[in-house]
Amino acid sequence: MARETAVRRSWVRVCVGAPVSGRTMRELLYAFSGLPIAVISFAYAITALATGIGLLITFLGIPVLAVGLAGCRGLGHMERGRARALLRLEVTEPEPVRTLQRSGGLTAWVGAVLRSGVSWRHMLYSLLHLPWALFSFTASLFFWLYGWGLFLYPLWQWIIPSYAHKAPMQISDNGLTIGAPTDPDAWVLNDAAGTTLVAAFGLLLVLVTPWIVRGLVQIDKLLVLGLLGPSSLATRVWELESDRGVVVDTAAADLRRIERDLHDGAQARLVALAMELGLAKEKLLEDPQAGARMVDDAHGEVKLALQELRDLARGIHPAILTDRGLGPALTALGGRCTVPVRVHTDLEERPAAAIEGIAYFTVSELLQNVSKHSAAHHASVEVWRSANRLLIQVWDNGQGGATAETGTGLAGLADRLNAVDGLLLLDSPTNGPTTITAELPWR
Repeated sequence: MARETAVRRSWVRVCVGAPVSGRTMRELLYAFSGLPIAVISFAYAITALATGIGLLITFLGIPVLAVGLAGCRGLGHMERGRARALLRLEVTEPEPVRTLQRSGGLTAWVGAVLRSGVSWRHMLYSLLHLPWALFSFTASLFFWLYGWGLFLYPLWQWIIPSYAHKAPMQISDNGLTIGAPTDPDAWVLNDAAGTTLVAAFGLLLVLVTPWIVRGLVQIDKLLVLGLLGPSSLATRVWELESDRGVVVDTAAADLRRIERDLHDGAQARLVALAMELGLAKEKLLEDPQAGARMVDDAHGEVKLALQELRDLARGIHPAILTDRGLGPALTALGGRCTVPVRVHTDLEERPAAAIEGIAYFTVSELLQNVSKHSAAHHASVEVWRSANRLLIQVWDNGQGGATAETGTGLAGLADRLNAVDGLLLLDSPTNGPTTITAELPWR
């Protein structure tokens, strides 16, 4: 009950304060300033379009049209800035003009501008914005002026001279008139009841006007986002380029890790083994027993080198994952963790091989974090399918406080998952427990 009362009071406070709030003032300024800017943009766009098309019979038409489109892009940049400043609209800058020729030049620039869909969308915005800006300006000005004018009617009605037989405000067959000659059949609103009625109606308009203006600027937001922002295709291309960079960097890091492990691990052992066998060969003739001991030591080194190579191969792609699937592979992974891990998988079929590998190494990295940083007593791994997504949840009862800030291992893991349209969610309050959920596409 107390919460409902607080919500009701908050809503009343918002409604009463809306007419004079900063947001309403910014939106009114946006609606009022939009008309002159729209007139200038429309005049420029229609002039550039008509001149360019008219000159197409000569070689001047194409560069004139390109310059007109470039100007529309400049006007669009100004409109995006106005929307950011007054509407607090976060709109990303569209992709720049890209020439096909590396050398550039005027001809390449003209061709790039004419091929750019962004340029034509900016010109379309300049042409379409004028009628809407005119309507938005008129409606906003009408409701704002009439609302405040009627609300303040008791303060200004005295300026209409009654001695000139003019009524401050009256309702007749001609509707609502102000300062008109008094009609004997009209209701003159100069008494207390009439004045109160006019002021109450004005207050209603004052309270409603912010929401009307807010609805009008929503259309402006759609126009700015749809025509002046980047296209969905361009945004997707940018995301894929960014994801490709992450994938390339991750692959390069893995190759460097494999090279380092081979150089510092198995390769160093094999070099030492070769030297030891060479010494053993010489010792066999002089001291067979010492040579036999050296061969025995070399045999131990061979076993260690083979184990390191198996571990390295498992780190590249474990054989159990290829042969038996994600469930047994994760069970084996949990068995090697220093913290007791319960693994549960609910998969009726196997996902794509690449997704299996990513899921395996995701769990591997998360369990390494559990072993190194969590101070947990036990952990669990659950894997299941939901529609066309593969979900992984790793939980531990450790100390919590894990973060995915830039520069941490979790941040890098989140970037790698994002590169394949995946997602990483982290819930790790101080003192635990920690729950990390990874989401991957099934295919």
